[in-house]
Amino acid sequence: MKLSTREDIEAPISYVYGRVSDFAGFERRALRQGIAVKRRSDAAPEVGTIWDIAFDFRGRARNVQSELTTLNVDHAIRIESQSDGLNADTEIELIALSATRTRVMLSFELKAKTLTARLLLQSLKLAKTKMTTRFKARVLDYAKTVEDDYRRGQ
Repeated sequence: MKLSTREDIEAPISYVYGRVSDFAGFERRALRQGIAVKRRSDAAPEVGTIWDIAFDFRGRARNVQSELTTLNVDHAIRIESQSDGLNADTEIELIALSATRTRVMLSFELKAKTLTARLLLQSLKLAKTKMTTRFKARVLDYAKTVEDDYRRGQ
């Protein structure tokens, strides 16, 4: 199952990249939402950095291991995650439309490895329209936040 969207942000690509690659900020945000996140190294995130993530979903504790597999400055970020029978691939691509406008393309794909994971994925597919709408709304909200923060900082 794949979810994808794109948004244009009125900010330079370097500013947007700085925001989407603020892994420490995302870690803090996840912790505030009750998700346990632990980076395996104290060094700045680079290709090969791994996070251990734990949260409850559908009444069951889930453990996810995420690895940063691509980190192209000002262009792309890719994170591959593995969980109980599920693989997830998150890609963020940035394209400079002009000096002050950036297009962010975000995709998230889930693949099942086990029968149990296939059943979970199938139930998620039944709600794909609702999930896609929520996914796009959250990305749009984040894009507006980045844009507003850039305007305030000028």
